[in-house]
Amino acid sequence: MKLAGLLLASLLCVQAAGASPDYSPDGLLRAHLWRDLTSRPRSRRPTVGLVLSAGSTRATTHVGVLQVLGQAGFPIDAVAGTSMGAVIGSMYAAGRPVRRIWEIMASLSLGMASNFNSVRLVQLMLADKLLSSENTEKLIRAEIGGLRFDQLPIPFACVAMDIRTGERVLFREGDVATAVRASMNLPGVFTPVPYRQRFLVDGGVVDYVPVDAARAMGAQWVLASTAESDYRSAQPRSVLEMFEQVIDIRGSILAREQKKQAQFLISPRVGDIGVTETARAPEAMAKGVIAATKALRPAMESLLLFSLESLARDWGPEGRR
Repeated sequence: MKLAGLLLASLLCVQAAGASPDYSPDGLLRAHLWRDLTSRPRSRRPTVGLVLSAGSTRATTHVGVLQVLGQAGFPIDAVAGTSMGAVIGSMYAAGRPVRRIWEIMASLSLGMASNFNSVRLVQLMLADKLLSSENTEKLIRAEIGGLRFDQLPIPFACVAMDIRTGERVLFREGDVATAVRASMNLPGVFTPVPYRQRFLVDGGVVDYVPVDAARAMGAQWVLASTAESDYRSAQPRSVLEMFEQVIDIRGSILAREQKKQAQFLISPRVGDIGVTETARAPEAMAKGVIAATKALRPAMESLLLFSLESLARDWGPEGRR
C-alpha cells in the first residue's frame, strides 16, 4: 500500500505540473523565456550538465528525476555519474528511453550486477574469494551494445578509483560498458577491474557526486541529483551492507563540498533504503519523481537567471559583444 501510494502521488504530481499552467504575468514571462531558452542551439545558451550520484539501490531515484526533466523539456548537454549513477547515466546518454531504464531498475536485483548469491557470499566470507561484477558489464552491453564514449549521443563521463594508488580515474574515452562496470565495482566485495595496468573499484569512494566530471565536459550550469544514505540510523545486516556504509560515510563527507559546486540540487528522500533492498527500487524512483516535480520550477528559474546573467556578461557594459 505504501509503494502504491507513492506511485500514485508521483503520478499526480506530474499531472498537476502539466495541467496547472501559471497565467500570472510572472508565469507567462517565465514560460516565454523557457521556450526561448530551450529552442536555442547549444552554442547560444549555457551548457547544462546533469550529475547522478552514487548510492546503490537508493540511486535508482535518478530515473524518476530524469522522467520529470524530460517531460519539462529540460536541456541536458552532458551527463556524469558514479556507481549506480554511472549505470543510469550511461543508458540515458546512449539514448535509451527513460521508460526503458525505469523497467530495468524496477526489476533490479543483486544478481543483475554481480554473481552475488548466498553461496558466493559464503565464499567471500570463508575463502577470501571476491565476487565478479561482470553482470554489470553484460547489462550495459545488452542495452547499448559496444558503444564507445565518443559514439554516445550525449557526452558522458564516469568515475572509478585505482585500488592500488587511491587515484580517481575519470572515464571519457574507450568502451562504455567496461568503464561503467569499474565505476560500480564495490571494493572488498567485487574483484577489481583490470584496465590499462590499473585495478579499478567503485568511484563513490573518491567522487560521490562528480560535478567536476561534468565541468570537464564543458558544463556551465550543473544540476546534481543526489542519493545519500541516512547512515547515522542505518544498521548494516551483512558484509555487503557494511562495505556500502563505509562508502556512504566517505561519500557523504566528499559530497558536502561537491554539492556546493553545482548550481542546483535535487535530493529525493531515499536515505533509509539499503543496498540490498532492491525491491524498493520502484519506491526510490517514485520519490525521485516527487522530488524533481517539486524542484522543477526553481530549477528552471535558476537556469533562466544563469542564462540571462551570462548574456549580460557577453554583451558587456556597452550593450554589444
